[in-house]
Amino acid sequence: MLEILLEITKDFWAVLSEMAPFLLFGFFVAGVLSVLISPVFIERHLGGRGIWPVIKASAFGVPLPLCSCGVIPVSASLRRHGASKGATTAFLIATPQDGIDSILVTFSLLGPVFAIFRPVVALVSGLIGGGIVSATEPDDAVSASANEKCRDACCTGDDGHSKLRRVFAYGFGDLPRDIGKAVLIGLAIAALISAVVPKDYFAPYLGGGIGAMLVMMLLGIPVYVCATASVPVAAVLITAGVSPGAALVFLMTGPATNAATIATVWRVMGKKTAVIYLITVALSALAAGLLLDYIFAVKGVSAAPAMPWMLPDYVKWVSAAVLLGVLAVGVFRPASGGHRRVPIVEGLETIKLSITGMTCTHCAESVRRALLECPGVEAAEVSLAGGEATVSGTGFDVDVLRKAVKELGYSIADEAGGRP
Repeated sequence: MLEILLEITKDFWAVLSEMAPFLLFGFFVAGVLSVLISPVFIERHLGGRGIWPVIKASAFGVPLPLCSCGVIPVSASLRRHGASKGATTAFLIATPQDGIDSILVTFSLLGPVFAIFRPVVALVSGLIGGGIVSATEPDDAVSASANEKCRDACCTGDDGHSKLRRVFAYGFGDLPRDIGKAVLIGLAIAALISAVVPKDYFAPYLGGGIGAMLVMMLLGIPVYVCATASVPVAAVLITAGVSPGAALVFLMTGPATNAATIATVWRVMGKKTAVIYLITVALSALAAGLLLDYIFAVKGVSAAPAMPWMLPDYVKWVSAAVLLGVLAVGVFRPASGGHRRVPIVEGLETIKLSITGMTCTHCAESVRRALLECPGVEAAEVSLAGGEATVSGTGFDVDVLRKAVKELGYSIADEAGGRP
């Protein structure tokens, strides 16, 4: 037993060391993107009819570090602010499959071919799903000017902090808080599989073909799998004999689909769009998996070929230690749901709403934006840890507040109001 535990620890550290330098750099780039590409910027480019908003939605979505838990409220917000059904569907499909952090981790553990193939497939599948929805669903999107009342720092670019501080606050604060637990669990699962499952053990069962991919799809579709955290698991599965194509199916369907996402798309976008969304992800994953297996088998490409250059071991070890610290702080530090950019104003009517379903900082920020845009609201704060929103203003309608929250896919358990 002790020998197995030591082997698990060794494998955990080995995988962590390989991905740490790339994931840390990915966190930094993600922070830069969070400052340069604001929600209001995306919303302004995804409105209108035709294929062009769909193309931009897929392209915007690929590098953004949003897993399925965070992409749901962001997509619902895009829809409320003028994005067409097609553009919103494209964003929903393309975004959770990848992210700059996930792409870099894929490069470190699965090699350059896999790292290039994943974002290309995410882009193409988003285009297909969004294009089908645009062609078959009536476009009833509202004018993108609906977001003119947004007063968030992400829209104004001013929250009292320098841009560099905001980069590090998101890249090494909010993002590790959102995905830290999933990454650590993914590393632990990968280490466990590596320690107890012999090399090529799954080859006779999941070594390739449509059957193996269907099995991985059945595992990936109903459960939530973080795009970054799933990479070490996929790498170990390939070592244990699972084909690269079958692993890709898991990497696509796990982040892009889960029960909560499907239910929210069904409610917010309609039954037809939800069906198109699910079928597009499933068929795109199968087609991409078969193509990837062809590239590896017929063309003789290795899933993780030797790199033309190697980082020194001490760089990997230091990076691993730093990454563990960043993830630990993210996991154990209380989630506030964002900085207090607009303080609650005393003397105004105040109400507290108990909100269920928020899982990350993106959820809290999306709720906050929606509340701020309601008539009569002067200020709003959202606590992710407490699952609570505090709203102050004059003459606001509680039913309007509830509707704004529900349109993002969340529920309000109860509310209590009063004057401060």
